[in-house]
Amino acid sequence: MSAEGTSAPASGLRKGAPARRRRRVAYDVLPAHLGYCLRRAQVAVFQDFIRTLAPLDLRPAQYSVLVVIAANPGLSQAELADALAIERARLVHMLDRLQARGLLRRLMSATDRRSHALHLTREGQKTLKRAKALASAHEARLSAMLGSETRDSVMRLLGAFIGSAAPSRRI
Repeated sequence: MSAEGTSAPASGLRKGAPARRRRRVAYDVLPAHLGYCLRRAQVAVFQDFIRTLAPLDLRPAQYSVLVVIAANPGLSQAELADALAIERARLVHMLDRLQARGLLRRLMSATDRRSHALHLTREGQKTLKRAKALASAHEARLSAMLGSETRDSVMRLLGAFIGSAAPSRRI
């Protein structure tokens, strides 16, 4: 709240206040920390990916869920949670939302009556096809920004963190 009792604009400045020069922030050792740099890069990439998928009202995690279900019809919720390292409670909420949108269905598992087999609906398949096209455009922007050789090198290096060599092209 400002002194007048009204909320300050999102910029943190009161309405009508002169613009202040932003202070240059020192990062000290942070840019030398791998985790810090990975996180900053991840945020930048995700911001573009979120904007890219916005027309389909999909978030990156939802996209990943649809991709993995399409590639593994009948996958259980527990298997999906493990594969994508998503907390099971969070995944259930996400699956509920995707199911309510008509993008997936849960069927009783043929092998385990306690679990559900996940399948995309026809609408889910169509949405995923459009999402993959948008994701491909996103990847092309990143590749153009980095250059294809640098992108391929980054993918190989990041593969070390996920336990396998990441393919240079997989869209």
